[in-house]
Amino acid sequence: MNKTFKEIKQSILDGQTSLKNEVKIYLDNIKNQSDLNAFLQIYESEALEQAEIIDNKIKEGSAGKLAGLVIAIKDVICIKDKIVTCGSKILENFISLYDATVIKKLKENDALIIGKTNMDEFAMGSSNENSAYGIVKNPLDKTKVPGGSSGGSAVAVAANLSTTSLGSDTGGSIRQPASFCGIFGLKPTYGRVSRFGLVAYASSFDTIGPFANSAYDIAAVLEVIAGYDPNDSTSANIPVPEYTKLLDKNISNLRIGLPKEYLGEGLSPEIRELIENKIDFLKSKGAIIKSISLPHTEYTIASYYILTTAEASSNLARYDGARYGFRDKSAKDLESLYTLSRSKGFGKEVKRRIMLGTFVLSAGYYDAYYKKAQRVRRLIKEDFDKAFSEVDCILTPTTPTTAFGIGEKTDDPLTMYLSDIYTVSANLAGIPGINIPIGKDKNGLPIGMQLLGKQFDEQTILKIADLF
Repeated sequence: MNKTFKEIKQSILDGQTSLKNEVKIYLDNIKNQSDLNAFLQIYESEALEQAEIIDNKIKEGSAGKLAGLVIAIKDVICIKDKIVTCGSKILENFISLYDATVIKKLKENDALIIGKTNMDEFAMGSSNENSAYGIVKNPLDKTKVPGGSSGGSAVAVAANLSTTSLGSDTGGSIRQPASFCGIFGLKPTYGRVSRFGLVAYASSFDTIGPFANSAYDIAAVLEVIAGYDPNDSTSANIPVPEYTKLLDKNISNLRIGLPKEYLGEGLSPEIRELIENKIDFLKSKGAIIKSISLPHTEYTIASYYILTTAEASSNLARYDGARYGFRDKSAKDLESLYTLSRSKGFGKEVKRRIMLGTFVLSAGYYDAYYKKAQRVRRLIKEDFDKAFSEVDCILTPTTPTTAFGIGEKTDDPLTMYLSDIYTVSANLAGIPGINIPIGKDKNGLPIGMQLLGKQFDEQTILKIADLF
């Protein structure tokens, strides 16, 4: 059984272990399970040095909130003087010039960063098969995908390579891999956690969030990384609750909505059955279950892929071979420099999304696609606003199936995109969502259940998650 931060911290305080000892265990695990390909960089000597410093701070009583926590970071988040590749060849030797705000906060609170995790290139993918540095494997069945795009971060926690990890969620990239790997994964409200230092894919969707083996550990990390940041114009200036003190497990009279659109066709019968079982459990704890409707659900995937690819086309224009990152040496003039550098530097899926995004933004198609998708996004947001006037949170499946086989969907992008069917709506509406591991299917693969909350109400969904 993987140890949680709460358990490790207590063992350190009781003198049964030290942080240095725990770090050594994680480093051994990373070496022994290197075939999972979860890490792109491991900060071995640094982590051991840091562990000694934090151990001394714990003894002196001067340690920060997260002393004793070992965390892995998705390689799309900047750490000063460390390489940030975004899973792409175009940035393979690029060194970050500064710490992302979340990294600064983790360091200030004595969290120990063990390394950078593998991911789908530029966070574009649902299976972690799009990394320029190889596929990540699911630790529960190495023939299956771990989910994406934060596959490496999910695997780090599930395979006991770190206590917790950070990922980014643009359309389900934390919740979907958390579901496939059988752990907790939270996408906070858009604006709750600063995006300063997160390499952008789709700026109005991207959100940084934690993976962990317990709701308490999620709450502890969120408590530290959340909050206003003047460096991020989309960061919300709203007080951050002490989430760890709000996990009281009392859900009596809490109204939980079940959207009929999420429990119909296309959902695995095993997932449906297990979710129904958990609904009965929530009722036994005093929750009120209410049927609701989110009528624009059928348009979520289409509007999501139009808007995110448009933003990606714009955000990824900066990788041109001229300023930083990969540059093709055979280029003869400026145009061939751009063309060759981008053609060789980007992978297939990234090119596909850039072309899609450029198309929907082009003259003659802007109104038909991009503008229309923005209107649909507003309607989806209004569906949630209406639902939340009747319920406190919404319960849905996280994924339509359990983890699928490596290579199973790579030739069919549309089928791959549909694996995000239950997660993209939270990003379109800017609301928080959490994956809760609730059991396994007949093949031993994890099944996840998703809870969606009102904007800036992470505490309600964390409280329910803590019951599990």
